[in-house]
Amino acid sequence: MPAPAHRVLVVGIDGVRLDTLNRLPTPHLDTLAAEGFLRPVEVDAQTPTMSGPCWATVVTGVTVARHGVWSNDFTGHRLDVFPDFATRLTAQGGLRTFVAAGWQPLMQAHAGGPLFAAPSRSVYISPTEDTPEAWEHCDEQITDAAVRLLADPADDTAASFVYLGAPDETAHFLGCGEPYEAAIRRADARLGRLLEAVRSRPSYPDEQWTVLVVTDHGHVDAGGHGGRTETERTAWLAAAGPGIGAPARGLRHVDVAAQVFAALGRHPDRHWTLDGTPFAAAPHAVLLDMDGTLVDTESLWLRTVREAVPGIEPDALFPALDRSAADTAALLHPEDPHTLAADLEDRFFAAIQREAAPLPGALELLDLLQGLGIPAALVSASSRPVVDAVLKTLGHDRFRATVAEGETPRTKPAADPYLAAARALGVDPAACLAVEDSPTGVTAAEAAGCRVLAVPSYTPIEPGPRCTVRRRLAGIGRRELWAAGL
Repeated sequence: MPAPAHRVLVVGIDGVRLDTLNRLPTPHLDTLAAEGFLRPVEVDAQTPTMSGPCWATVVTGVTVARHGVWSNDFTGHRLDVFPDFATRLTAQGGLRTFVAAGWQPLMQAHAGGPLFAAPSRSVYISPTEDTPEAWEHCDEQITDAAVRLLADPADDTAASFVYLGAPDETAHFLGCGEPYEAAIRRADARLGRLLEAVRSRPSYPDEQWTVLVVTDHGHVDAGGHGGRTETERTAWLAAAGPGIGAPARGLRHVDVAAQVFAALGRHPDRHWTLDGTPFAAAPHAVLLDMDGTLVDTESLWLRTVREAVPGIEPDALFPALDRSAADTAALLHPEDPHTLAADLEDRFFAAIQREAAPLPGALELLDLLQGLGIPAALVSASSRPVVDAVLKTLGHDRFRATVAEGETPRTKPAADPYLAAARALGVDPAACLAVEDSPTGVTAAEAAGCRVLAVPSYTPIEPGPRCTVRRRLAGIGRRELWAAGL
């Protein structure tokens, strides 16, 4: 069966206050929020609360200090270095993209624009005059054009951006009262038309759609913006799609472009130097530690060490976790490590053959990966005989690659085993998720550049920027995998 086609729709609705949105009936946004989330986004302190800087941050994935759009006049920008996601996907990813908007600097060489340099297809329809009524008519025409493309069964556009500007213009002219609220409700209705066009596609059951709806800034009650009040600096993002659940961290405008790339399975090149990170991204592969993570061998290993080194103190015992027999012997008995290493290996292998058993949730996680088509590799600090003995319990066919102690120049906590596993699978380590139970293993995975899901066994592990900590493997599903380590 062919893999589902990934598609992304980003809808930018200009100038919608979150507190106002929360009071209004917006059934289409509400449905998205129920499927995924709707959360505040704070405009960072360096970014003026104007449309130009905020939309540039949204679509490039970098801050104003990088893209250089400081006002609604884009002159002096650095968008050639940090292009919009539609241009980058088309130029560097070979994907078809589409942009529809009516605000001139987004689309044309006006006031230093355009923000969207070279999508593979675009529609620009400007309002006939700068009034709320003209902008409503413009938004309707923009929506019509986008609906035609989204519903076209022959169209294979991967990423689309649709801009709706009437709510912002209404606030500027009339303040944030009832006409402004009505403009927001009409924008929600247009969002509904876009979503219905997506769902009407004959190929929709075979596609995986991510939908992101975002605003750039808020307004003061009188309708202006550009200042630093809470209502001006509070924006919001709604998102739904594969693996998207309630985010575990605060969201930023720079995360939108990063999420577009992730939803399309595009791991950002490090040279892009994006400031944003996705909040849900399918790992290109999952690299799993064995001892204490998938199989209850840590207790067997600690018992083996205690038996081989009688009288060992607990402070010396736990550093042996997730280390090879040779490393443990060198740590505990540097005078004669070879004899101790051989003894440890023999005792441990015998214990594994008698008692090794999968930990709760281990087989379910491996089955989930197989069902999702995500390649898995086993990355262990144990010897090959021990790994092969455990594979009889876990199932050889669940892993496309295995790495044992002695098969890389260095073992954990060095990065070598994880780098070797990623290389064997043909994936970038930074796009991989490593599953570990010990600080030693986490150090190795992080040194390789992997995202990390830590399930501590005996030693506590602190969460970090690329490390998510869970109490157990049981209960891990797609959303947990997609969010781990982000």
